[in-house]
Amino acid sequence: SRAIKANPDLLPETPWTNIFYNDFWGTLLTHSGSHKSYRPLCTFSFRFNCAFGGMDPWGYHFVNVLLHSAVTGLFTNLSRVLFGDGYWTFIAGLLFATHPIHTEAVAGVVGRADVGAGLFFLLSLMCYIRHCGCRGRSLWTWAWLFGSFMCAACSMLWKEQGVTVLAISAVYDVFVDRRLRFYQLISLIHKRQVTSLLIRVGLLTLWGATLLGLRLYWMGNKPPSFSNSDNPAADSDSLLTRTLTFHYLPAANLWLLLCPDTMSFDWSMDAVPLIRTVSDWRNLHTLALFVGLLLLCYISLKGSPKDRVCNGKTVMNGKQNTNGHSYHSAMEHGNNEQDFYFVPRNDYIVKNDLIQGLPLPKAQNIVIFSLSLLIVPFLPATNLFFYVGFVIAERILYIPSMGFCLLVTLGIRTLSLRMKKRVFKNLVLYAAAALVILYGSKTILRNRDWHDEEMLYRSGIKVNPAKAWGNLGNVLKSQGKVLEAEKAYRNALYYRSNMADMLYNLGLLLQENDQFSEALHYYKLAIGSRPTLASAYLNTGIILMNLGRLEEAKRTFVICADISDENLKDPHTHRSSVTSCLYNLGKLLHEQGQHEDALVVYKEAVQKMPKQFAPQSLYNMMGEAYMRLNKMTEAEHWYLESLRSKPDHIPAHLTYGKLLALSGRKEEAEKYFLRSIQLDPAKGNCYMHYGQFLLEESRLVEAAQMAERAAELDSTEFDVVFNAAHMLRQAGLNNAAEKHYGLAAALRANYPVALMNLGAILHLNGKLHEAEDNYLRALQLKPDDAITQSNLRKLRNIMEKQGLKAQKKRDG
Repeated sequence: SRAIKANPDLLPETPWTNIFYNDFWGTLLTHSGSHKSYRPLCTFSFRFNCAFGGMDPWGYHFVNVLLHSAVTGLFTNLSRVLFGDGYWTFIAGLLFATHPIHTEAVAGVVGRADVGAGLFFLLSLMCYIRHCGCRGRSLWTWAWLFGSFMCAACSMLWKEQGVTVLAISAVYDVFVDRRLRFYQLISLIHKRQVTSLLIRVGLLTLWGATLLGLRLYWMGNKPPSFSNSDNPAADSDSLLTRTLTFHYLPAANLWLLLCPDTMSFDWSMDAVPLIRTVSDWRNLHTLALFVGLLLLCYISLKGSPKDRVCNGKTVMNGKQNTNGHSYHSAMEHGNNEQDFYFVPRNDYIVKNDLIQGLPLPKAQNIVIFSLSLLIVPFLPATNLFFYVGFVIAERILYIPSMGFCLLVTLGIRTLSLRMKKRVFKNLVLYAAAALVILYGSKTILRNRDWHDEEMLYRSGIKVNPAKAWGNLGNVLKSQGKVLEAEKAYRNALYYRSNMADMLYNLGLLLQENDQFSEALHYYKLAIGSRPTLASAYLNTGIILMNLGRLEEAKRTFVICADISDENLKDPHTHRSSVTSCLYNLGKLLHEQGQHEDALVVYKEAVQKMPKQFAPQSLYNMMGEAYMRLNKMTEAEHWYLESLRSKPDHIPAHLTYGKLLALSGRKEEAEKYFLRSIQLDPAKGNCYMHYGQFLLEESRLVEAAQMAERAAELDSTEFDVVFNAAHMLRQAGLNNAAEKHYGLAAALRANYPVALMNLGAILHLNGKLHEAEDNYLRALQLKPDDAITQSNLRKLRNIMEKQGLKAQKKRDG
């Protein structure tokens, strides 16, 4: 909702340049409450979708699928560089294409940030691979390097972790392109024979530091702040708890890659309980992860200078290298120590800018590259350098899963090559095919969860019940399932009782069903949990107004108006609620006749309202206040402002029509009244205002018709029916007036004014006993009403003259 539906940066009237100053949700990047997620290219793609398809979700999902298809193609091409042509590359591509962990990034529209970043991540890496292939042979090498740098910048502008491609490029250069082993790298550094390599790595580092520096400067040199529910471990006071939990989370993420069985749209709050003690069994997962990583690193980095070359194959300590490739190593052509360790460029055959005939990298080098591709893009999410606003997020594994798929493919290939019998080799291939099928089947099932919001939130109940029940409540409420929605909200609060949003949503549901006392209770709990929740103050004030507790309502609105938007995640919504509070406060003062005070409040509301706030009602009320103060010029200005902001705003048509009528511009006034009826022919209030205008113009028959039409359309609205009766009486249609006064009295049986007016029309129509009965009922409710008492005396005088017996006055 915030990234697309409520994001002002997607609207055509918003300058497109705003995208480069705001965060992912349209909040100014330097604002204290900004999430600091600077992803302008992703936001620009959303704006593109919005421009061509509005809010139709089909186009957004179509673009996501296209991007994922492109990423899959590029990843398969990368796999070809490592595994060559053949089914190993095909298996790697299939693993990536079908992995269930990608479902959130592809099926969830806002996951486009990860998919787009992945696209430019691979483009940058492939450009760097081309740069390595052309190095020393063509001037195109610098074009490819420039393209790599630009794509890295674009990847970061899709999502922050995209900048890590520069580190991956450095790993590729050292361990894949140059085929270096760790001991060889140390040796070359010691002998100062890596000047060119250091220059290239230095350029990558410099460009990465530049991008990060600009990024930090652009976001105001301040890190984002997150709530306790976003990342509970980061908020823990215990260093042990933070350490154990943060070290466990990578193991939990790796398990999601290995076995994506239990998945959730949200892993915040208590979805992953904190690890508070060393005895927690989950620490074994952490230990297993780091032991496994160390073993992989050891296998990939081990080596000895005693390794030699024999018959085109590298022999290590007398044993032939069985890495699955049969090629003549470029090392055997070397005449000096540097050529021994570096693949000579003249062994590369360049044709149509494609490198052909390259010896494939060794398994150990692929392990190093794959591990770096798995680990490095994941590092920003580890909380090691800065706290992040989530515990686990499946979408952030989109890029790291590339390294995972390469490792799995390499493991399958190594296992297959070690099998001597054909039957066992086939079993390995069948197992690989089964893994692809299992991943694909899980992806299909997981896509069903993402089919609609209700299915998605129900699927997350077992992982994050508080968040899932709360969101499910919102969905059920939108479907009109009030009781089920209330139960869902209460379930959410059962698991986490201090969720301000959930307390507010439950209060709102109760308010909409006229359970005002209970709604007030939950609004107060929401405010207690989050004192800056302006929408809770707004609805509290509205309920207090409806209950007649006007002074309490005023105080509530004033408190809300003074709440700053500092450090709030969604300042736009906050400012909208504050503006609404000021609007209601001004309206309350206006109804109490304090028009000058109301104008002061309205002007404050105009200053504080955000761009996305719909101001037509506020401007219209300012016009009303000025008209009550007899400042017609100012009133006309604000009525026209209201109509400019929303040309079909009916209240502004009616109020401006009244002003024109008072100013003697009768023809113009009538046009606005008629226009209001055209805008909403089913709205009785429009006919009522037009009828009042006709009555003042002495067009009595037309006025009576408008009044009856108004009462017919809004037969349950007391004000409309009551005013229609008045107009009919003024038009001399007493029988029709009697009927409508009776309808009004039935709508508000305990309203003395309605009973008194019904008595008066019955009095005029000669129905004296009925008139007397209604006068007496009115006096029961308001014994000291002078008009009713006077009318009753006159009625009884007439009855006495006609010899009719009057009823005794009942005790009031």
